[in-house]
Amino acid sequence: MLLNNIVYFNFKTNLKHTMQSLLIILLICLTLYAFIKLNKIKKELAQKNAQIISLNQEINQLKSELLNYQSDKKSLNDKIQKLRSELSNLQIDKRTSDDKILQLKNHNDALSKYQDILNVQIECEYLLKKAERDGLKLREKANQELINAQENARESRKNIKEFVEKKQREIELLYENALNESRRILENAENKAETIGGDAYRSLREADEIAERIKAMKNVIKGYGNEYLIPSYTLLDSLAEDFSHKEAGENLKKLRQNNKIMIVNRQAGICEYMDEQRRVTAVDFVIDAYNGKVDSILSTVKKDNYGILKQKMEDAFQLVNFNGKAFRNARISEVYHNARLEELKWAVVAQELRSQEQEEQRQIREQIREEEKARREFERAIKEAEKEEQTLKKLIEKAESQVARATEEQKLIFQQKLEELQGKLEQAEEKNQRAISMAQQTRTGNVYVISNIGSFGEDVYKIGMTRRLEPLDRVRELGDASVPFEFDVHAMIYSADAPALERQLHKRFLKNQLNKINPRKEFFRLKINDVKNYMESMEIECKWTMIAEARQYRETLKLEEEMKNNKQLEAEWEHYQEIVDPVVYEEEVIEEI
Repeated sequence: MLLNNIVYFNFKTNLKHTMQSLLIILLICLTLYAFIKLNKIKKELAQKNAQIISLNQEINQLKSELLNYQSDKKSLNDKIQKLRSELSNLQIDKRTSDDKILQLKNHNDALSKYQDILNVQIECEYLLKKAERDGLKLREKANQELINAQENARESRKNIKEFVEKKQREIELLYENALNESRRILENAENKAETIGGDAYRSLREADEIAERIKAMKNVIKGYGNEYLIPSYTLLDSLAEDFSHKEAGENLKKLRQNNKIMIVNRQAGICEYMDEQRRVTAVDFVIDAYNGKVDSILSTVKKDNYGILKQKMEDAFQLVNFNGKAFRNARISEVYHNARLEELKWAVVAQELRSQEQEEQRQIREQIREEEKARREFERAIKEAEKEEQTLKKLIEKAESQVARATEEQKLIFQQKLEELQGKLEQAEEKNQRAISMAQQTRTGNVYVISNIGSFGEDVYKIGMTRRLEPLDRVRELGDASVPFEFDVHAMIYSADAPALERQLHKRFLKNQLNKINPRKEFFRLKINDVKNYMESMEIECKWTMIAEARQYRETLKLEEEMKNNKQLEAEWEHYQEIVDPVVYEEEVIEEI
């Protein structure tokens, strides 16, 4: 029994090895067959190429023959022209002879009274008739040669045209047969390759299309991240500086009208149905599906989402065309898809230009408000300085009158007080003059360098300008409710032309801009020493604070760290916050009612 099992096992093993060997041999045979067939196809294609080359040579030969015929035609035309010129010369000779005959007739009439010279008249008549006969013969000969030449030229043109048309038809037929044969050979090769390779070959052929489709499905399922973001300023590079959002809107309107015309002219969709009604129905179906998706995408256009919306439209194009394969490959045409992408581009351009114009208007309004605040501040400072000056003058007059009536001891006290009042008066006059001077000079102001570590982090600085009489008021405004912590001042630089100095600093640190899309933002990522060194290289001196205090931010960090381990401190802090900023819901409800 054991021996039988061993024999059976050996037989099974040998059979398995034999089958594997047969499969390997069969695979090698198929590979050899495909290689031999491919070489045969290549040889056939080489023969067809040789036939095409020979046909091209025949075409060149025919062209040369045609050129020869054309040269013959030209020579015949030259001969005809020569005959015409000879005929013209004969006519001139005839007219000359007629003139001579007329002269002879006149002379003959004058001599007719002389009977002895009658032979002259007979001779003249003979010469006249002979000249007429010669001229008539020459004219008939010339006309006949002209007719023969024209007939020969027509016959030659006709023969050449028929010959060329015949050869062109033969060449076109041969080329079409060769092209059809090459297509048939390629189709047979592809079919055989598909038969041998199966699904693997089909998948390889459709790999790009499947990859785009998978990408589109992933985007639809997972959403669109930052990889599709495109800066909107790249769309504005080709536009003129004075191009406005109204002009962009006009272009967008024209594009939408053109897209509607493409749908009416049946240029938006393609289908392989032979029946007209089915083809129209299938094309309308994919166009409605595509336009529904695209219109929904275009309704969400903003100035900063061009890249994502463009990818959404590309994905919609892929998915609609994939779903249209069930209707005899009904699909959206590339031309219509590109037209709708152009529509998206101009919609984003219009939004971006409109946003830029609004930003410019906002900057202008902010500048006007800043100028108005500075003007009011200057006026208030001038009034306060004048009022203080008047008050001090009155006090000085009073002190002087008291000095005149005072004793020697009191005079010393009043004299000291008078000197103090005169010093204050001088300071008030200087303050008044400075306020008047700054009000009159529209470009004087202060350029500031400030930071806010708690809001923006380390090494981020704002470089701006203010014309306020008290520049720190502007810094305090910037640190209002829009940021969680107040700003720290690193430098406050007075300048007779503050806007120019501000622009120069912005230009010097252009690459360090924090916001590289909106150049009007004045935040820069750099080291404070870079700004200080650049100002010193310009020989501008001012007081610098190199390390930011960031008092509230640092105290907040310390408090958070302490409250992690001290619950009592956390409770006290919450109680303090409730006292400082109580929340009363009942009063809010009453106010709303």
